[in-house]
Amino acid sequence: MAEPISSLCEQHVIDATLKWVDDIVIKHNFCPFARYVRTPNQIRCEVIAGDAGDVIQSLYDELRHLEENESTATTLIALTNPSLADFEEYLDVLAIGDNMLHDWGYSGTYQLASFHPDYVFDGSDFNDAENYTNRSPYPLLHLIREADITRYMKKEEDAEKIFSHNIEKAQALGCPYFENALEAIKKDKPAQ
Repeated sequence: MAEPISSLCEQHVIDATLKWVDDIVIKHNFCPFARYVRTPNQIRCEVIAGDAGDVIQSLYDELRHLEENESTATTLIALTNPSLADFEEYLDVLAIGDNMLHDWGYSGTYQLASFHPDYVFDGSDFNDAENYTNRSPYPLLHLIREADITRYMKKEEDAEKIFSHNIEKAQALGCPYFENALEAIKKDKPAQ
């Protein structure tokens, strides 16, 4: 289960999140277009320690930032409020965020992806290796431009190919590999 993260320093959360992008997401090709926005650095990473209202305000602010800054390809919002370490609480905030995207008129323009230390796909058991494709060091909301996804995914079968690859890769590496990798990422401390 995820540990409370309220006392962590903001820079550590950003560093750990970007290390996860490099060492898990890109290294294992879980998201084929991640490497194209990582170098050059077009990933914005924000840390929000507040409650659900603060998270939703940040989500809106980040949507506005993406609208006004073409040089930012995507935004990761790391959530450090201890209540969001609980996966069910996190899912409630995610659902509100998805609804607000629609209410604000951003459906079809942006997509909200989700990652969490205790992520469990619907129909999966907690200990299934495939869950690690969406397990991150800290709870995250990921804003992605739909146009960028469409540009990469020219054929419908690409989505199925990515999904199948991710499950196969996660199962081949196994839960202990990911548990150790995520633990190491979280333990890395920024230089003082």
